[in-house]
Amino acid sequence: MTARDPNHELHRAPADSTAAAGRPRIAIGEALRNNWLEIWYQPKIDLKRKCLAGAEALARIRHPVEGLLWPESFLPGVDENSLALLTEHALLATLRNWTTFADAGFNLHLAINIPSSALVKLPLAELVDQHRPKVESWPGLILEVKEDQIVRDIVQAQKIAVQLKASGITIAIDDFGAGYSSFSSLRDLPFAELKLDGSFVKNCATDATNAAICQTAIDLAHRFGSVAVAEGIESMADLQALLVMGCDFGQGMLVAPPMPRDRFLDLLRQRMNKPQPKQAGAAAEMAAPAVGRVA
Repeated sequence: MTARDPNHELHRAPADSTAAAGRPRIAIGEALRNNWLEIWYQPKIDLKRKCLAGAEALARIRHPVEGLLWPESFLPGVDENSLALLTEHALLATLRNWTTFADAGFNLHLAINIPSSALVKLPLAELVDQHRPKVESWPGLILEVKEDQIVRDIVQAQKIAVQLKASGITIAIDDFGAGYSSFSSLRDLPFAELKLDGSFVKNCATDATNAAICQTAIDLAHRFGSVAVAEGIESMADLQALLVMGCDFGQGMLVAPPMPRDRFLDLLRQRMNKPQPKQAGAAAEMAAPAVGRVA
């Protein structure tokens, strides 16, 4: 689904997506039965250390006739049961893929988007406890929930977040700034990340209003003992501005696009074996993309 879909997303298409309008609707259940669903990954970069910090799992459907379908082709208007099926599939696939990445030498902190309904509908803690990697090095899993969804029942969300933490699951508030939640609501919710909405990240280097919103969100995340993640970084100027503001992590088309699991793994291996420029600045290393050195 798109970044503004009310059902949330697993996940947004990149800005240059050419998903064709008018394509037939592909049901999620049908895609799962036929093994058409793919989980792609978009790198998340530590902006200060200029290295890979993790990746976000994104859903795609590869239809035998229609080809590759972005989320807006199959998520808008989907019912909660189908969303739950998709969420469970993405969760289990991401746990398996962590092991694949770890076997190749990459200990990544992976994240998936989930709709707030899945927090209640699915036994997330039980699923993770049963299927998580049984090694001490596993860093846990991040569940990203949109701000405007999670604040609808902050008491329930708080209760669930506490339960999930015992299973190594932390909550990230996604698209922060678009939901206009109160600071008091956030105070009552234990969260690991605030993800700055891409509409505010865009042009934050030149737009005073966007810059002020980004700076406020970054400062707020730090005051709550959390970290700030900028999503949708598309220009070097915005990346540099975010660094100055103290943003911790970032992702976007400038740094690295979403990609299939195997391509992501190949890229990790290539970057790990490629010598880094001795005098490369932050911008040059980010644009590489900077996914070679794992924190």
